[in-house]
Amino acid sequence: MLHWLRHYRRSLLAGDISAGIVVAMMMVPQGMAYALVAGLPPVVGIYASIIPPMLYALFGSSMTQSVGPMAIISLMTAAALAPLAAAGTGLYTVLAAQLALIAGAVLLLCGLLRIGFVANFFSRPVMSGFTIGAALVIAWGQVEPLLGGGLRQIHLPSAALGLGSLLALVLARRYLAALLRRLGMSAAAADIGARLAPMLVVLGATLLTAALRLPAMGVHVTGAVPTGLPGLNLATSPDGWRKLLQPALLIGFMIFLISMSAAQTLALRRQEKLQSNFELIGLGMANLGSALTGGFPVTGSISRSAVNFAAGANTPLASIISALLLALALIGPTGWLALLPLPTLAATILVAVLGMLELSTLRTAWRYDRSDALALLATAGGVLVLGVEAGVVIGVMLSMANLIWRASRPHIAVLGRIAGTEHFRNIDRYPGATLPDVLLLRIDANLFFGNVEAVNARVEEEVRAHPLTRHLVLVMTAVSEIDTSALFGLAELNLALRQRDIGLHLAEVKGPVMDRLKDSDLIGMLNGRIFLSASLASELLARKNDYDI
Repeated sequence: MLHWLRHYRRSLLAGDISAGIVVAMMMVPQGMAYALVAGLPPVVGIYASIIPPMLYALFGSSMTQSVGPMAIISLMTAAALAPLAAAGTGLYTVLAAQLALIAGAVLLLCGLLRIGFVANFFSRPVMSGFTIGAALVIAWGQVEPLLGGGLRQIHLPSAALGLGSLLALVLARRYLAALLRRLGMSAAAADIGARLAPMLVVLGATLLTAALRLPAMGVHVTGAVPTGLPGLNLATSPDGWRKLLQPALLIGFMIFLISMSAAQTLALRRQEKLQSNFELIGLGMANLGSALTGGFPVTGSISRSAVNFAAGANTPLASIISALLLALALIGPTGWLALLPLPTLAATILVAVLGMLELSTLRTAWRYDRSDALALLATAGGVLVLGVEAGVVIGVMLSMANLIWRASRPHIAVLGRIAGTEHFRNIDRYPGATLPDVLLLRIDANLFFGNVEAVNARVEEEVRAHPLTRHLVLVMTAVSEIDTSALFGLAELNLALRQRDIGLHLAEVKGPVMDRLKDSDLIGMLNGRIFLSASLASELLARKNDYDI
């Protein structure tokens, strides 16, 4: 807690102030837009951008993570609350805060119990598939506010403003940074300027809305924004606890994954080390703070954190400055926020989420591992067809299924000696020499209950393929653990080979594995010997007269 403040230097202040200002300017349209995605009044997005980043700054471990509303979590919030209350109602707002409260409590508990390692079980391709599916769902949901109605009932003034804003944002995203560099800006400053384009477009659209009196023509705006800071929120729904528990668990899981992805990317660039359990605590506290100030679930944002970093953020003080500036915006006159046109906010959401449609992971996975590519597509399809929560569940199940499938089918290689050396390699890849009656098999995985039957079946297959085999050597270079089921499996293999007068030998057994084997009956039952190396096993077993089974 506050580890960064104890070592704070005055030289860091300028970067933190500049980053705080830039991110605060981003958060006004972004927070309001993501609140709309969640089905909440726009001002709730600003509420969720004040206390949460402050609490994360106190408890989190990332120096440049920006915590607040985020598109995917907003979509999951809307999906969780839609069956329980009508969007925009008082009950809906209460349930949104209650959802953040439960998710925050779960994250905090996980951090205190030090189980941050669970994030490792959600693979990169599955995460990418979920992001793609969620981005498409969000984008489709913004078509109606962008056009002022459905595709068959387009409101022309709204569509003109929305499509015009969309065009301006796309052009700025693609060309503004290059244009600013040509005008003499540094690459970093030009990039920050381009990322502030949404704020400039929103301000321009707001001025246009006021000047042309577009609300009188039917263009929807955010409406009156309450002046003042959010008050302490203790309201909950008695029926909400049980109904919100499952979606809160999924949302908490996704909050951690998304936040860790953003924080790890920046930590690598800053050569810093993240502590996943402190990230859980920081995110848990941030969501508890959001709940207690009438907000909704929040997380670290990859794009916003990147802007924070590029704008010069050195410590979490940058996030505190952003939060304070947003608080000042609510204390001051908020009349201009009431005229923010919803078609323009929809355009900012579309540009933001369509930027999440990166297909490089799919291309890489398709070339490198088709099973990962299929898992990516299945997760994206699950989100699109079955919904966001189902997509998360499908993603987790596919990640675990893929892990189990790989672990249950370990690679086993027939080894041969490389001429003139003591090295043994896979004969399918190297021209290794083998002995007719000595079969060396290298098992490239730990042995556990999930793969022992497959290992024994493969060993039997290789023994049948080498009918002259009198000695089988299992090279255990890659085996770091043998569980009880695998121990029984090796004993059964040993007995089956003994009945055929084939010796079972082990080679290159690691120390910790050997220590555990000494406490078992396998060593005494073994129909062969344990050799220090594959080379020694090959040499001794080749001398049939010097070795008696």
